[in-house]
Amino acid sequence: MTGTLYVVATPIGNLGDLTPRAAEVLRAVKAVAAEDTRRTLKLFAHLGVPAPAMIALPAFDERGRVAQIVARLAAGEDVALCTDAGTPGISDPGEAVVAAAWEAGATVVPVPGACAAVAAVSASGLPASRFLFAGFLPRKGGGRAEALAELAGVRAAVVLYEAGNRLAATLEDLAAALGDRRALVAREVTKLHEELARGRLSELAARFGGEVRGEVTIVVEPPAEGGAGVGSAGAEAEELEVELRRRLGAGEKATEIAKAVAKARGLSRAEVYDRIEALKRS
Repeated sequence: MTGTLYVVATPIGNLGDLTPRAAEVLRAVKAVAAEDTRRTLKLFAHLGVPAPAMIALPAFDERGRVAQIVARLAAGEDVALCTDAGTPGISDPGEAVVAAAWEAGATVVPVPGACAAVAAVSASGLPASRFLFAGFLPRKGGGRAEALAELAGVRAAVVLYEAGNRLAATLEDLAAALGDRRALVAREVTKLHEELARGRLSELAARFGGEVRGEVTIVVEPPAEGGAGVGSAGAEAEELEVELRRRLGAGEKATEIAKAVAKARGLSRAEVYDRIEALKRS
């Protein structure tokens, strides 16, 4: 008989968000696999109970610690999986452990609770019945450009995580790639300095252009339903082509044209750039 791996969501700030069921599981298990044992020990102090065996599960060595957890499950012990805050496996360690538990024949049980992405979507007031959770964007280079271009083609709301010190740059990049859509910035959700702000991406970039601290969730509304994109037929596409040809004829650089036109028309910068290159070849 193998044990059970409980995937336990923990508070992202306010300890009052620890669910009664999560507390019950933490009190009952033989061991806890935690991203940072120091953070998880605070939960046991909050509950007023001694902690069981603790297994450190840092993100940089998650796979290296899996064997310890599987061994306990194989011995019939129940183990709780926790991250520093929120739900394991959602831009946090956990995926490798859960996959290994399945492969070992253990029972896997989710214990749902706090999740910054879901909390931000619920408070956004944006049309997000369908959304793509994209986690953290690559910080720079071709990987970041490729990720932004991919998001530009998503016909749903987009949810991302970001660090406060990179917030303004990410909002600017999103505006350039996706168009100046409405969005929500949710900073330090459930914590003492919680802040939620809604507006156009360009407005939010200006608002958070100074020093920003803490953890941030961004929710971006989906593209307008039925809106004409680059390459679509009709008068709007013809008007776009005329503008691109005019700017090219005036000697403007393709990258600058793509940035300006994408922002003004609410289009993807990557798609506009591709259209420019096609015009140059024609």
